Amino acid sequence: QVQLVESGGTLVQPGGSLSLSCAVSENIFNFNAISWYRQSPGEERDFVAAINVGGKIQYADSVKGRFTISRDNAKNTVYLQMNSLKPEDTAAYYCNANILTRQYWGQGTHVTVSS
Repeated sequence: QVQLVESGGTLVQPGGSLSLSCAVSENIFNFNAISWYRQSPGEERDFVAAINVGGKIQYADSVKGRFTISRDNAKNTVYLQMNSLKPEDTAAYYCNANILTRQYWGQGTHVTVSS
């Protein structure tokens, strides 16, 4: 069973930075893409960023220029560097791995942006 474990979420002040990690239990090149999503209470889970097997990267418009997704192939880990954080970035952040029709999710890590 594929496991994804997110970490790094915490309380941070507006304008601050935070790095999230997603450790994958298998070789990340086994998947079409590894993505980050986020979900605020009462809201739908929204796409944040993705990196595919070929290295192509995509971002949601709301985080372009502030967030950076990257990966460490040797560690089977995908990162989300978040800069210039805003209160509206507050959410549970989830890692997703997909291959064909299969989707795998982590348990999430909470980010709170507040003074």
